[in-house]
Amino acid sequence: MLMRTVVVIPTYNEHENILPLIERCVALPLCPDLYFIDDGSPDGTGSLLESLRSSYPFLRVMHRPVKLGLGSAYRQAFGLLLSESYDRYVAMDADLSHRPEFIPNLLRASGEADLVIGSRYCTGGGTKNWSAARRLLSRTANHAARSLLRLNVKDVTAGFRCYRRELLAALDGVDMQSNGYSFQVETTYYAQLMGFRIREEPILFEERVQAKSKMSRSEVTSAMHTVCRLLIHRCSRDVSRSAQSRRSEV
Repeated sequence: MLMRTVVVIPTYNEHENILPLIERCVALPLCPDLYFIDDGSPDGTGSLLESLRSSYPFLRVMHRPVKLGLGSAYRQAFGLLLSESYDRYVAMDADLSHRPEFIPNLLRASGEADLVIGSRYCTGGGTKNWSAARRLLSRTANHAARSLLRLNVKDVTAGFRCYRRELLAALDGVDMQSNGYSFQVETTYYAQLMGFRIREEPILFEERVQAKSKMSRSEVTSAMHTVCRLLIHRCSRDVSRSAQSRRSEV
């Protein structure tokens, strides 16, 4: 079955990575549509993307005036793109840490899952050129989110994903609040909560080729707040279920 696919890619200061990323997507067996969301990149990423539209008709760009966050970019783009006839929505970074060549694997796996996560931590997955501190931070964040929220996923914070239309439509009705990288944790939590099928596909995550990492101290703090908020949500549901069970036994 032919799946109409769009790849959604937030950008901020990714000028050096844009053309290689597009060319690698073009080289895929089935070139998907590309939808970029640029948050007013000072390095001219938005202008470069706009100049490439005439050469790549499957490329579109949403221009936002300032940096509003990765989660905000995905929520806004997904909300708009749900009005179009796409079957699959791939989310990925623009910095080439996510290899476009893995997109066909994610799409194939989506035949049996509503959310496919390009996973660093499932069997066959891994990271390349990471420092010990980076590995420790990522592993710790994943373990904490998995344990506290009881998630059946090894790579909760992964950003390379494929969503089926049905899942995104359901998530569109959820009051998700994360604007940063913790958007990944929040979507995983609600996908599992609503009973959607989640599958992990192994990928090799490479350290950023160009530009600097955007993972700041404020992003880490925001992620902690998101996990705490979702934990409160989970606990309140558990309390409600327990109360209903006791009433039914009376």
